[in-house]
Amino acid sequence: MENNKSFFWSQGIIIALLALGSSLSLGLMIPINPKASEAKSENSINSNNELTQVETRQRIEQLKSAMLRTWQQEAKAKGLAYSVPQRFQGVTIAEAKFSQGQKVIALTFDDGPWSGSTAKVLDILKKNNIKGTFFIIGQMLKQHPELGQRIVTEGHVIANHTWTHSYHFMNPQVAAYEVESTSDLIYKTTGVKTTLFRPPGGIMNNGVAAYARNQKYTIVMWSADSVDYSRPPISRLIRNVTKESKPGGIVLMHDGGGNRSNTVQALPQIIDYFRKQDYKFVTIPELLEMQDKDQKLMTAKK
Repeated sequence: MENNKSFFWSQGIIIALLALGSSLSLGLMIPINPKASEAKSENSINSNNELTQVETRQRIEQLKSAMLRTWQQEAKAKGLAYSVPQRFQGVTIAEAKFSQGQKVIALTFDDGPWSGSTAKVLDILKKNNIKGTFFIIGQMLKQHPELGQRIVTEGHVIANHTWTHSYHFMNPQVAAYEVESTSDLIYKTTGVKTTLFRPPGGIMNNGVAAYARNQKYTIVMWSADSVDYSRPPISRLIRNVTKESKPGGIVLMHDGGGNRSNTVQALPQIIDYFRKQDYKFVTIPELLEMQDKDQKLMTAKK
């Protein structure tokens, strides 16, 4: 709890600085001597005001930059930042493959942050002490920055799912905007730099996945699809997940993009199923790290 307070303290200071800058700028725009009759004096006052405003803005920007750096350092120190093994950079992965079939599974959630359902999903994961991976939409993070910050401060991984969730073909310029605008906002909002990307709908041939791959993002697909976007009955949603799941698997669910009440109701039962099967829950970076170590060990044995 103290870590959460410390993390948001930096954000509060940045907001305060922004407010201070606005109030200073407003005050400086008010003429100091509106009744002065001499043009020379008025010009001198205006020049001084303009200079002071520029200096004030510069100081505010310097303080904002310093606080953002501090916030990002705090994120990294608390394990909120992560790196992907080099072998997975620019690679597409749908599951992890282990030499001994370790019973681990990664729960992933798409299309948030979403009012109502994202918070409920986070509550369930927190209650069960599970960390998930959230592929968020940039424009939704812009609407709900507090949910993006909660995702990160509670130890989950936040990842890129484009800015608008468009299925249309994208030229390189549009694809760059969709991907980089989202990653930039994730960084500015949470202090985390993400290198994980999931194309909307799993579409690989409309330009956006190719751009992300060229930029060395890890393209994260899935091995078990809940199909919860079509709102199946809860029992079928659970069966969709469990029948396709296996060690090293990646489960696709949605915390946003529409009414996700069935997903919220099914999630505790899905968690119970995997626990009864002796699965351990991991994030995507943890899954990739485990496979990387396994592959290095197998190489060393050869």
